Amino acid sequence: MTETSTPAQSLSRLNRFWRILMTGFCFSLFGVGGLLLSLVWFNLLLVFQRDPQWRRQLARRSISFSFRFFLRTTRRLGVLDYHIEGAELLQGDRRCLVVANHPSLIDYVMLASVMPDVDCLVKADLQRNFFISGVIRSASYLVNSQAEMLLPDCQQRLDNGDAIMIFPEGTRTRYGEPLKLQRGAANIAVRCGCDLRIVHISCTQRMLDKQSRWYQVPPEKPLFTVRVGERLDSQQFLAGDEEAQPLAARRLTQFLQHALTPH
Repeated sequence: MTETSTPAQSLSRLNRFWRILMTGFCFSLFGVGGLLLSLVWFNLLLVFQRDPQWRRQLARRSISFSFRFFLRTTRRLGVLDYHIEGAELLQGDRRCLVVANHPSLIDYVMLASVMPDVDCLVKADLQRNFFISGVIRSASYLVNSQAEMLLPDCQQRLDNGDAIMIFPEGTRTRYGEPLKLQRGAANIAVRCGCDLRIVHISCTQRMLDKQSRWYQVPPEKPLFTVRVGERLDSQQFLAGDEEAQPLAARRLTQFLQHALTPH
């Protein structure tokens, strides 16, 4: 005897099939949007805006606007939902590192959508990505391959009032495994003498993590939640000893390990 599906089961399967289709559409939209920004809009900025500072600011605000449009599209199409608690704190942050855990592919998108002039430390590999390499260049993001210049560049941008987004893991979290933080974010904070803003990102379903493909959508629509936490003074980890920066970076990394781990 064959089992017949209930109306609720049939509706659930139909909903999941719809979300797979729309996830594919949204990925395509993201890639095409990055290309259009790079090939059309950013080239127009080169022609009509000669001031590099204004051009960079306009590029970053364009990226933020396009991310807001992308996220609202995913919500309206039923692909996912998201909630950002404390967005106004991020919008007001200057001269600090925004430090977040990295569970999914859209973490940067969610944060940058509410931070219209944020800087970002990106992996060198992304410069070879056909769809977003132009975005990285136009926004003048920091690249982690430039080791000898990274610290002075960060210092200069922080002194100019930038907030720099960093994911201390260096890559997305592997599902089911503990966070493995690199010491780069702590080193920058301690040596540049800047504050850190702690941000925690979570999701009700497993989606777009390190081990997932885009078409592996969860049984139910996921809800991404971004919680903006406290702002810390990195110099408190020096314990009054200016010569103990390496030790302070280790202390700060241990603190971040605890603060960013899901509880």
